[in-house]
Amino acid sequence: MANPVEREVKLPYPNPGNARAAILRAGAVPWHARRLQRDQLLDRETDPLRDRRCTLRVRVDGDRAFVTFKGTPQPGTMKVREELETSVGDGVVVLQVCERLGFHVWFRYEKYREEFTRGDLVIALDESPIGTFVELEGSQEDILRMANDLGRPPADFVADSYHALFQKHRQAHGSTAQHMVFDTP
Repeated sequence: MANPVEREVKLPYPNPGNARAAILRAGAVPWHARRLQRDQLLDRETDPLRDRRCTLRVRVDGDRAFVTFKGTPQPGTMKVREELETSVGDGVVVLQVCERLGFHVWFRYEKYREEFTRGDLVIALDESPIGTFVELEGSQEDILRMANDLGRPPADFVADSYHALFQKHRQAHGSTAQHMVFDTP
C-alpha cells in the first residue's frame, strides 16, 4: 500500500473576514466550525527528526487529539510529503508517552481553524498569532483550480511550515518569543 501523501499550499490574507468571503465565493462549503488547535512538535536529542526535515506532532483540536508524522518535503511550489496521522484518545497522555520515549516538545503553536470543502479539496482558514492564512490541501489540480478561483496565482503560494513562518515573523519584528501562541490575559 502506498504511503499517504500530503499536498498543500498556504495563501496569506489580510484578515479572516476577507479570507472567509473569498472561500465562500469560490464555492466551498463549511465543514468544521472554528476552534482552537494547539500543536506541539516533538524531537529527540539523538538522531533528530529535524535533521531529515521530518516532523512528529501532537495536536489537540477542540475535544479531539491527533498524532502525526510528516516526512521530508519534496522540492516544488507546493509542499508535498508523506503524512501519517491517527486520532488518539488523550493528547496529554500521548505527549507523556513520547517524553518517556526520549522526545521533547521543541515548538508549540496555536491557531483558530475553520474548515471548508470543495469536492475532495480541504480548505482551512487559519487565524494565527502571525496572521491569517488559507491552506489548500488536496490534489495538485484541485489546489490550482481553487487558487485560480480565489484569484491567487502560484507566485502567492507559501510552502513554509508554521515554524518557518514564525521564524521569519520573529526576525522581521525583532521578537524573542519562542513559541507561536496567543497571548493569555
